[in-house]
Amino acid sequence: MKMNGVFEGGGVKAIGLVGALKAAEERGIDFPQVAGTSSGAIVASLLAAGYTADEMKELIMQAPFRRFLKRSWLMDIRVIGPTLKLLIKKGLYSGDELEKWIYNRLQAKGVRTFGDLPKDKLRIVASDITMGRLLVLPDDIEDYGIEPKRLLVARAIRMSTSIPYFFEPVIIRKAARLRKQGESFADQFIYVVDGGLLSNFPLWIFDNQSVGVRDQDVVPTLGFRLIDKHQEHAHKIVGPITMFQALFETMLEAHDERYIEEKNRFRTIKIPTLGVKTTDFDISKQKSEELFESGYMAGKRFFERWSHTHYMNQFKQYVRK
Repeated sequence: MKMNGVFEGGGVKAIGLVGALKAAEERGIDFPQVAGTSSGAIVASLLAAGYTADEMKELIMQAPFRRFLKRSWLMDIRVIGPTLKLLIKKGLYSGDELEKWIYNRLQAKGVRTFGDLPKDKLRIVASDITMGRLLVLPDDIEDYGIEPKRLLVARAIRMSTSIPYFFEPVIIRKAARLRKQGESFADQFIYVVDGGLLSNFPLWIFDNQSVGVRDQDVVPTLGFRLIDKHQEHAHKIVGPITMFQALFETMLEAHDERYIEEKNRFRTIKIPTLGVKTTDFDISKQKSEELFESGYMAGKRFFERWSHTHYMNQFKQYVRK
């Protein structure tokens, strides 16, 4: 069975997505197209490159999460260090280590650029906060003078995972042909951050492909979503940095909740996240195992009641009107 997969962002909780993906594999599902935001983009890219759920689980279990938080010398200046880092670099951590890690994992499967993948196989969502627009990569990168096929997949993931104020934004300089006459040097740069700022769960991304297509030929979309309705987290706010982190995590966890519940329940695997937060970079291996199992069981329950007929009835009622 063919289904398009969409993976929600959720930081270190992404291993729960992989657990649900394992259940999909056991069901014999093939994913001709995949998309994701933030850590969901990591899972989508690994799947597009040919990794199995078991291989992904091993990679994530061994991932050096703490190493991704690479500190600069500015952070070691007492009291004012973090503030200076934010003022100068617009983020506490560079994100370079994460980009290097995913680049090496993809290269091991022969994937460097989007040109190494089948056309439209992978889509990654990011946010251009300079122009105030959502980006679907690689296609939208052409608007900045970059050839989509030449865009590094790891670079797109770096854009999509740049949690505002936590990781430095990715800065793109406009191509010469796109610069306005007399435009200042500072205005020639675009800042790109986490796709979750605008669409953390881009379940809509493949819907336009169903226009004019017969019901039996529609490729269903399957969403992998991280939820934690029964656990309320109190964010400890002691300064501007923790306040921005709390704001972003709240936005990610509450974004489009009513829309997802009412209109997309029929095509969404809801994965309990067991109280784990997006930026719990000290997550234990035991908790990671529990998250994987949570995703796996959620996937199994979903597929036990899934049918193409029910899917199309709901799809025509809520999506293709």
